[in-house]
Amino acid sequence: MFASLQSDFGQNILRNNNLKTNDFDTFVYIYKGKVYIKSTAALMVLKHLGGFWSILYAFIIVPKLIRNKVYMIISKSRYSIFGKKTSCLIPSIELKKRFIQ
Repeated sequence: MFASLQSDFGQNILRNNNLKTNDFDTFVYIYKGKVYIKSTAALMVLKHLGGFWSILYAFIIVPKLIRNKVYMIISKSRYSIFGKKTSCLIPSIELKKRFIQ
């Protein structure tokens, strides 16, 4: 499921985990009640995707400080790396059901 960090749900998650409520340049992943942020969140998602992607979870052994620096570099240059769409995705009904707010 998905939620915006600016939504009431997202703001509650940030507040309840002592995270900045005005920092929207991050990624938060909640799995089995545990909150992961930035590079750890991204690696946890890759692990749970399975297949080839789960191999990348091996980078969890890299110290968090270094991983988060790389995460920030990738996030700031994601459009040049992955491209940018000229229009927004219109979610299907099934996808809309996955949004918390």
